[in-house]
Amino acid sequence: MDRGPAIAAPETTSEETIDLRQTARVMVTALAVGHVAFHWIIQSFVVVLPEIQRTFGLNGVGVGGILTMRELASGLVTLPGGVVVDMLRKWWGWLLAGCVAASGLGSLLMGISPVYPLLLLGVAVVAVSHSLWHLPASASLSHHFASRRGVMLSFHGVGGSVGDVAGPLITGALLLVMGWRGILSIYAVAPFFMGFMAVWAFRGIGGVNEGDTEPAGLAERLAMTKTLFRSPLLWGLTVVRGLRSMALVALVTLLPLYLGNDLELGVFNRGFHISMLIAIGLLAKPLAGMVSDKLGRKQVLVPGLVWSCIFALLLIVFEDGVTLTITIALLGLFLYPDQPILTAALFDVVGREVATTGLGVVSFVSFLMAAASPLIAGALYEWKGFDAGLYYIAVLFALAAVLFAILPLSRRIEV
Repeated sequence: MDRGPAIAAPETTSEETIDLRQTARVMVTALAVGHVAFHWIIQSFVVVLPEIQRTFGLNGVGVGGILTMRELASGLVTLPGGVVVDMLRKWWGWLLAGCVAASGLGSLLMGISPVYPLLLLGVAVVAVSHSLWHLPASASLSHHFASRRGVMLSFHGVGGSVGDVAGPLITGALLLVMGWRGILSIYAVAPFFMGFMAVWAFRGIGGVNEGDTEPAGLAERLAMTKTLFRSPLLWGLTVVRGLRSMALVALVTLLPLYLGNDLELGVFNRGFHISMLIAIGLLAKPLAGMVSDKLGRKQVLVPGLVWSCIFALLLIVFEDGVTLTITIALLGLFLYPDQPILTAALFDVVGREVATTGLGVVSFVSFLMAAASPLIAGALYEWKGFDAGLYYIAVLFALAAVLFAILPLSRRIEV
């Protein structure tokens, strides 16, 4: 087995000595519920891409540019964000509350956008708030539940999957009676209220107690970050995450265009198929995380990446009808559960002091890698068709599987 060494951290097992908000039941539930808002907006936006394409007169590359903006905005904030978030651990509750409220602002900007640049700004606001949310949310779960970080991160991911499934379904239904602008504007309401609730729910989530040493200053943080950049293991994890992100963002760029333009499916049917891509992950995600805690990250993630590669290729064969629906559902078995396992693998090899810095470094580079992928996928779709895009996606999954299989995850990154 190839399991990374567990980092010593206190498990939240005693409700007599620890704030109720820091118990597993409350903390994981609150973070999962907050996570719903981001993914609801993000995946609902994917469903309305064909309508946005027609509204602004975009070609395939123009649609890809929207997803590229999302990836760039997500990535550019993570490197400085990781360093700063580690320094502001005692303020994590306020940061999480601000992030979820900002996602509502981004949705409103997208909904009222009269021009393409304002649409891109709304996309960027949602992307930035989502990326910043992941830094303290993931690091706090890793710290409070060190021996169960795979399954706890997976439960946090389940919240995202709930938004991924419910958002497209409800958006597809709403498109039957209202326009895409009104839908995205309505979706801005709930995150604002959730932000106020989050101020209470996430108080003390950073795990800073009275008597703890002060966090390292900016100069020391920058020195730690430089050390992280020199780690081959960190770069290996970064490239795997980047390849996986490139494949995923290419798929969510092309699939709605194929369903809407090539197969001419109705809006609800389109939303249903995009939800099917994610729905199976609701059950698979915590199970995959639990198994990875017990057997090791490689034993779960390598077969999962190979599975995604194979089923991406099978979409070429089963291109319509019931077989297409089944293939999309099976493709989703490992498509989203792999993300929490990659994050857990990173926290296995870095210490708490640089947890969000390490995640910021990995996310920064992998998001930049993924930023080009929608443009490549859009160009392939425009010039060669949907099948060419699927070959591109399958190759990315295959490369990620091979690289992750050879990474020495038993080592520890020292800073």
